[in-house]
Amino acid sequence: MALKNSHMALILLGLFLVGLVHQSAGKESPAKKFQRQHMDSENSSVTDRNYCNHMMKARNMTKGRCKPVNTFIHEPKEVVDAICQEPNITCKNGQPNCHQSSKPMILTHCRQTGASKYPNCQYRASQLNNSIIVACEGKVYVPVHFDAYVQNGA
Repeated sequence: MALKNSHMALILLGLFLVGLVHQSAGKESPAKKFQRQHMDSENSSVTDRNYCNHMMKARNMTKGRCKPVNTFIHEPKEVVDAICQEPNITCKNGQPNCHQSSKPMILTHCRQTGASKYPNCQYRASQLNNSIIVACEGKVYVPVHFDAYVQNGA
């Protein structure tokens, strides 16, 4: 009987561990979320007026609601990751883990249009060449939050 109970306990433990692995595998890390929401190094010069409408939908930022604003960074991942090596500055939320790029970046800033309502989210694109501020975290210190872009001359 004891052997049968210990065998059942092992089976239950195995199922529990499989469930934990499956659950953690489905959770998007902050670094992956940053990449999904802000990185688009494939397109460095966006001229398509539907770029924001397409990208916001393709990157799952119009599910359940319209994300009001979002900025896409058109630089290589290594260049954006390197911002985390710049000196620390304070983020908008008061946290001390933000960093400002030393050079301007090619950006597309998407802003929801006034007449746009969920589920038909519509966006207006602005092409920018500005420094950016990102929050960084992790063992491998990488961007996890887009804090702001810096106005030219500011």
